[in-house]
Amino acid sequence: MLTERHVEIFVALAEEQHFGAAAQRVGITQPPLSQGLRRLETLLGVRLFDRTRGVALTDEGALLLPHARRALTALAELREAGARERADGRRLRLGLAPEVPPRVAAAVASAPVRAGERGRLAVVTAPTATLLSETAAGRLDIAVVQHPAVLHGLAAGRVVLFPTWLLTPADAPDRPDAHTETRGLPVAVRPREEAPAAYDLFVDTLASRGRRVETVTVSDERAGLALVAAGQATLVTADPTLTADGIERTRAVDPPLPLRLRVVWDSRQPDGEETERTARLLVEALSLQAASLDVAAARAAR
Repeated sequence: MLTERHVEIFVALAEEQHFGAAAQRVGITQPPLSQGLRRLETLLGVRLFDRTRGVALTDEGALLLPHARRALTALAELREAGARERADGRRLRLGLAPEVPPRVAAAVASAPVRAGERGRLAVVTAPTATLLSETAAGRLDIAVVQHPAVLHGLAAGRVVLFPTWLLTPADAPDRPDAHTETRGLPVAVRPREEAPAAYDLFVDTLASRGRRVETVTVSDERAGLALVAAGQATLVTADPTLTADGIERTRAVDPPLPLRLRVVWDSRQPDGEETERTARLLVEALSLQAASLDVAAARAAR
């Protein structure tokens, strides 16, 4: 098997052009250096040095020397990268559902740092169904997903409810008093397959008055906002900052349409206990954000 020591011997001997100096450079005596060189030549199937003229590179050796140097450089960079990873602590891979408002996402992601945990953070945004499968597969450590959802054996924190707002075209005629009546306009929603159970609960709640609910599928809330501004849809959002000219925002309270979020993780992973401690920090941050937004929404409604 070709090893780093074999390559070190080759490069040292090519640069020192002396067996004794090369052996001293790599920290061994001459006999093992010679054995290592012979082993390398056998593995490569070429003769690297011409011993009849001192220590001179053969044509094959001269051709392979730049490759050997690059290999040693790559290995050194690999060790340095590993050292940086160890120094920076563990890497936390966090997944966030797209429905999580930006302010909430920032608070959740920074919670471990504020609690004194050392580590590097990688954040991805993906639908709830994707986050659950990625967490179960070990490709994510923790995720914030919509509830309800099938957890497939994942551990989960308590369900946290966030206030939501109904966005409607401000100049639409015949505006009724009820907040969630949509004047015949469809409700902009993300694709059902992204979070089937949460989608069904949302639509069923909208239809709780016995009226038929029309929906239009959008890729994200920006697309939904554009439809509302164009007078073609309404949108329910938990983002307290999402608005535009020509749009009216009202609390979605009749019926209530809270955004239900929870933190999930896989306690079966080798570092399950450490991950659970971090997940609890995220649950607390999520709860604090929900309480803060609820208070702010109540004050704005007065």
